[in-house]
Amino acid sequence: MGRLQGRFGSFLNNRWLVFVAAMWVQSVAGIGYLFGSLSPVIKSSLGYNQRQIASLGVAKDLGDSVGFLAGSLCEILPLWAALLIGALQNLIGYGWVWLIVTGRAPALPLWAMCVLIFLGNNGETYFNTAALVSCVQNFPKSRGPIVGILKGFAGLSGAILTQIFAMIHTSDHAALIFMVAVGPSLVVIALMFIVRPVGGHRQVRPSDKSSFMFIYSLCLLLAAYLMGIMLLEDLVNLSHTVIIAFTVMLLFLLIFPIVIPLLLTFHFDVISPAQEFLLPETSKGETSKSGQSEEQNEVILSEVEEEKPKEVDLLPTLERQKRIAQLQARLFQAAAEGAVRVKKRRGPRRGEDFTLTQALIKADFWLIFVSLLLGSGSGLTVIDNLGQMSESLGYDDTHIFVSMISIWNFLGRVGGGYFSEIIVRDHAYPRPVAMAVAQILMAIGHFFFAMAWPGTMHIGTLLIGLGYGAHWAIVPAAASELFGLKNFGALYNFLTVANPAGSLIFSGLIASGIYDYEAGKQAHMHNSSASLLQSLLHDVSHCIFEATNLDVPNQVGVCGALWHQGQNGRILVVYVFAMDTRPYQQDFIGFQLSHSGWIIQW
Repeated sequence: MGRLQGRFGSFLNNRWLVFVAAMWVQSVAGIGYLFGSLSPVIKSSLGYNQRQIASLGVAKDLGDSVGFLAGSLCEILPLWAALLIGALQNLIGYGWVWLIVTGRAPALPLWAMCVLIFLGNNGETYFNTAALVSCVQNFPKSRGPIVGILKGFAGLSGAILTQIFAMIHTSDHAALIFMVAVGPSLVVIALMFIVRPVGGHRQVRPSDKSSFMFIYSLCLLLAAYLMGIMLLEDLVNLSHTVIIAFTVMLLFLLIFPIVIPLLLTFHFDVISPAQEFLLPETSKGETSKSGQSEEQNEVILSEVEEEKPKEVDLLPTLERQKRIAQLQARLFQAAAEGAVRVKKRRGPRRGEDFTLTQALIKADFWLIFVSLLLGSGSGLTVIDNLGQMSESLGYDDTHIFVSMISIWNFLGRVGGGYFSEIIVRDHAYPRPVAMAVAQILMAIGHFFFAMAWPGTMHIGTLLIGLGYGAHWAIVPAAASELFGLKNFGALYNFLTVANPAGSLIFSGLIASGIYDYEAGKQAHMHNSSASLLQSLLHDVSHCIFEATNLDVPNQVGVCGALWHQGQNGRILVVYVFAMDTRPYQQDFIGFQLSHSGWIIQW
């Protein structure tokens, strides 16, 4: 009995249980993706016009992206408290909207409705931050896969919640608002004590590879399953019984990953006390650089990096690793014998824990921010205008492309985390190289949209969805590697501001300006309104292409303001960032692998 209780305690403290619970939290965290389904109900019930609904949409986008408070609270409060705050915000915000829409509460002015939408949607920033912070700290050696999978489930949550609502089968469309207010809050409250950093050993174990492959296989199966359901529901009038069966199967696929912590705790990966004693305990330095001896070691390693001869950086990678290791060994020995005193430096170096203020004065951080702004901004512009673009190319069922890009977005996030980890761990290339590949995919996708060839909507949707999704797996992992895990929540939530900022620049300013220019030009060429409308519809994809391919002077005095070369500018920013961080990445990976018992050759 005592042994069973011990196993159950190990199960509750298993980091894979935390990861699975975080996946479930993320599966209901993408509340903002349902706004397109909620807005018609709000519009008809309250008599809003399209401009007022657009104002609510802006409030929704701000709630999605403004997570400074969530990041700060996750640093000073336990994560369960942050999750509880997010659940309460979601419940109060959307719950009050539901009361107003159903007539159970008096109507409020538009600004107050915007506040409620902002409040309800801002709850998901707490869900995202808590899930990412806990799992990245529990899996510090697998940041790419962790971030990619969690962000992927967040992107897929809209389709999951929509399918669950279809199972309810009610004629009351306002019930969707009630489900959005209550459902995610209940799930998060039920899991808030599980999603947390756990103690124990966090190094890579042999079972981790098979566990991650199982999760990846399940993600592919889930994406294919949801795609099949969408196509069937679009083409065939399914009965309610069939929809219930599909939804039950979907819930089974979501719950199924629980077998990983169950098997690891009760069957596989059982470590004897003698073996457990031989494993080095995870130091707090992975989450916070504390402890005098460990801090001194970090100072010594940084001193080597700073004082090593410049010609060391010009050596081949293998030789450079040997020279740095020799310098480290000599300095460690000299410091232990008291022959040298290592002065404590003023600020952290790459890979150590930065505060947000310290990161804001680093060029690396702004390179990440600008590359994300350019990449996500252009991708979000396409996503927001996908319906108009498909209509301009003659497609009647425009919503199928919106559903498809959500699936490709999910696969891009999962795949971006997986392949970026291969690039980093197996080849010691910096993670931004994967970001450059993602932006090349997006450049090709924009090109296909502009050409408007037959079938280009499907190809462009695929490439833009994959590239856009990959950004949200690569960027948080790269930021955590360069700026540490201690203040990861604040750093991550600052970077997410690049999403609405990019959308404002590309969609709100550039694309709309180009469209208005084309509209004015076409108005002088066509007499009938019908021909004018048809011409403008055909110009939509051209306007989006021009908007997303405008350049900015990424390096003043070097590149200049190059028009119609936006993709080159984005890739240039990422290239500069990748080359700037490559020496650190190679040293960092080499240090990690050598200290985990692996013999490597570069």
